[in-house]
Amino acid sequence: MPLLDLDRLTDGLSSVWAGLLRDWDRGLRSANYPETTRYNYLLAAAQLARYLREYSPDPDADDAAEDPTEVTKAHIESFQAWMIDTRSASTALNKHKGLQQFFRWLVDEEEIDRSPMERVKQPKTPKKLIPVIRDDDTGKVLATCRGKTFRNLRDEAIIRLYYNTGARLSEVAALTVDDIDLMTESVRYFGKGRKERRVRFGPKTARALSRYLRARAKHKHAALLRLWLAERGPRPLAANGIKIMLKRRGLVAGVQKVHAHRWRHNYAHEWKLAGGDTGDLMLLLGWASEDMPRHYGASAAAERALETQRRMGIGERV
Repeated sequence: MPLLDLDRLTDGLSSVWAGLLRDWDRGLRSANYPETTRYNYLLAAAQLARYLREYSPDPDADDAAEDPTEVTKAHIESFQAWMIDTRSASTALNKHKGLQQFFRWLVDEEEIDRSPMERVKQPKTPKKLIPVIRDDDTGKVLATCRGKTFRNLRDEAIIRLYYNTGARLSEVAALTVDDIDLMTESVRYFGKGRKERRVRFGPKTARALSRYLRARAKHKHAALLRLWLAERGPRPLAANGIKIMLKRRGLVAGVQKVHAHRWRHNYAHEWKLAGGDTGDLMLLLGWASEDMPRHYGASAAAERALETQRRMGIGERV
């Protein structure tokens, strides 16, 4: 099942809301927005519409629940406050960003003259150090893949790619057989906006991939283009299947909250801890803004500071 199901997303919305969201999605697709981004944007708008219909205390919200051109600044502020109370500030911030794009599009389409988002402040979110997954925990997860079954060989190759290259969940899930080059020990990823980049992997990952590819060649559905095959059946293993697999492997290993992004955090953490160049890290991980390496590298900066503090011994000389 695709991530973005417009019928399901717009179910229960007014015909005006549903029609505009479909038109907006067509514009996002024509601009080559990734499916994940489109889904997050459309979900924010659909959630606002449902809030206005079902939860808003504002007696004037009925008109806005029928037609997004009736949405006001007060409606959005109330929605954001509700999101903070029922979800989290970070979720409310994500919805804020999606709604900015939606109402900007309505202005471009001349459906409204001004965006109601113009003077709505972004929710403040507490800054937290992003947790990384340490080598010993990764070792425990990989230990659950010992054995020569098709599933074990496949899962080890997947985990080692995340661990060794810091790729996004969707990037590894979308790989084809042709994206792997064992001669140069490199993988070709297509990131956000279909931006292509090639990343090297090490000998252990190369061995895991080689062993999986040999097993894959004997699979009854080996003719499929996608790299990761389900153990049975004609469909490839999609991103959601990989997500479920990682969670299960983590539970077996006794490691909490195992997901692909933790290895991405770990990659940036280790890179910055070793003094690696920020520009090179951006190229390897497919980032366009320096905000991301700064965000992901904060845990490495904190670790360096603690090590410096220990070495200097301030306050321990007397």
